[in-house]
Amino acid sequence: MKKLIGLFLSASVLLTACGKQPETATQDKATTDGLQTVVLASTGSDADIWRYIATLPETKEAGIKLEVKNFTDYVAMNTAAANKEVDANAFQSYAYLVAYNAANKDKIAPVSTTYLEPMGIYSSKYKAIDQFPQGATIAIPNDGANESRALLLLQSAGLLSLKDGFDPVKGTPADITANAKKLVIKPIQMATAVRVKDDVDAIVLGNTLAMEGGLNVLKDAVYYEPIDQSTKLNVNVLAAAESRQNDPTLQKLGGLYHTDAVKKYVDEHFGGTKVDVNEPVSYLTGTN
Repeated sequence: MKKLIGLFLSASVLLTACGKQPETATQDKATTDGLQTVVLASTGSDADIWRYIATLPETKEAGIKLEVKNFTDYVAMNTAAANKEVDANAFQSYAYLVAYNAANKDKIAPVSTTYLEPMGIYSSKYKAIDQFPQGATIAIPNDGANESRALLLLQSAGLLSLKDGFDPVKGTPADITANAKKLVIKPIQMATAVRVKDDVDAIVLGNTLAMEGGLNVLKDAVYYEPIDQSTKLNVNVLAAAESRQNDPTLQKLGGLYHTDAVKKYVDEHFGGTKVDVNEPVSYLTGTN
């Protein structure tokens, strides 16, 4: 837990343009044509999708003018949403959101589900899991929820075993109970992960980073997550400050992600690797 708290409290590098805004919130801003301005923090391929959503006639019909701000730091995006410096963000899984809230006083909450993209195991040296040799080094993310997710993936692949009651949000390599091949599990910063792919025997990557490195999880991974109830914590969400979870404008924004136009865009640009999940938030929290 100390590791997780230290991660979220550590200094983060954020683009200057995305610094603290003079407004305490943006939800009261309206344009001259009567549209409600919504400022969304995002990054990478997620930002590309939301910029596309900003151009849709459906967005204007919903009364929304969407502005997408690019951030380079995950923690900073959640801090900005919690402090209402932006209206919402779109980049994280529900498990990552839970981990952030566990380490921070100002909470965020899921507004709606968006998609699930499988996490995969990639290797430049081997074409199958059973080819991994004794003592192989496998790099995994070193941030809370993604580290736990990667370990669960390695267990699913039959490479190791985790203790009973393994925490899918706070679990660490210390929870490994069996490791027959004596694999070396190496937690690393994921921001530059693709660059070190060839320096290790295998690497576990989230799909956003994999795609940015030219990899398709369905084609290039030697193993990837099944898409079922066991992975629902990994569903990505549109998130906002806890007090704005049921904000009508943000609810409309969440619905826009599931339009046919967006589904077509995602399929054409991301090779089917972002699987649409149009479920109520209670699907994630188990309150239904």
